[in-house]
Amino acid sequence: MKQGRCLLSFSFGALALVLFANPGQVFASDGVISAEPIEQYQSIAPGNKVGDLIWRGGLVLEGPEVFGGVSGIDFLDDKRFVMVTDQGQFISGVLKSRNNGRPKGLENVQISPLQNSRGAPLPENYTRDAESIVTIFRGGSPAAVRVSFENLTRVADFDLTNGRPVGAARKVAIPDWLSTLRTNESLESVCIAPPDSPISGSTLLIPENVENEKGNHSAWLLGRRDVGALSLSVASGFKPTDCAFLPDGDLLVLERGFSFLGFKMQVRRIKAENVAPGSLMEGEVILSGFGGDIDNMEGLAVRTGKDGSTRMVIVSDDNFNDWQRTLLLEFELPT
Repeated sequence: MKQGRCLLSFSFGALALVLFANPGQVFASDGVISAEPIEQYQSIAPGNKVGDLIWRGGLVLEGPEVFGGVSGIDFLDDKRFVMVTDQGQFISGVLKSRNNGRPKGLENVQISPLQNSRGAPLPENYTRDAESIVTIFRGGSPAAVRVSFENLTRVADFDLTNGRPVGAARKVAIPDWLSTLRTNESLESVCIAPPDSPISGSTLLIPENVENEKGNHSAWLLGRRDVGALSLSVASGFKPTDCAFLPDGDLLVLERGFSFLGFKMQVRRIKAENVAPGSLMEGEVILSGFGGDIDNMEGLAVRTGKDGSTRMVIVSDDNFNDWQRTLLLEFELPT
């Protein structure tokens, strides 16, 4: 049974929002994001097990016209988040939780345009298609975010100030076989290995639909020591849409597909030692979903809860369609 919506206000203040029709035009506004609790996943109530995971709850998020198209998410700490959208926007704020650990809603939300290297809003639709985001930590503190783009395929870094992405894009060098891609199935996933990983600090890039000579998904590692090609085994009917590392160095890969019921998705866990140059990344499916439980699931993040638990957060891209939803689903991983 559905509960009443939690209405959480956000203020843009002096924040500039790019109008879709004219990227040079800016305005300031105020509005409300509504968060409707999701009561069940696979007919299971929050706090109970879904396979080996614990379903912690979810939200259906709605807001003004500029809110939507969420394709990537990451966390700066246990509650502060940053998202990117395929219309070239950052969405940042705080994920609030109830006393029982269930997601409650979003607070202190700000929406701002991603900028190009000159500090101007991205001018064309094909340049704005941000697909994944990961936090760069320096000295244990969040210092910047790294964003991957498709269509005009590239990777760029943006500074963080008070938990908000700011300033001009700084280009990150990637291999030519990636940078020359010009499709909407190119660079969907970017994630950075944590300190306990064998490849600590290296950036993993996984395109959505680029196969190598053996028929596996091509991937690439950027790092000072761990640099080079690797691959992800193909899961029939699925393509990768995001990745995130667990604190112990294991890798989670979110994959999306389509069925007669609509969208389907799964998350695979890959052992840390299998994420290395020259490796074929294979792993076990730890979560699956289809039908009304999900939507177009594109973003994946890992956060450490206030209670020390490891949480997996998955978000959906509604493509700014009335018949799709922006969902946020949260699961706890066993320790």
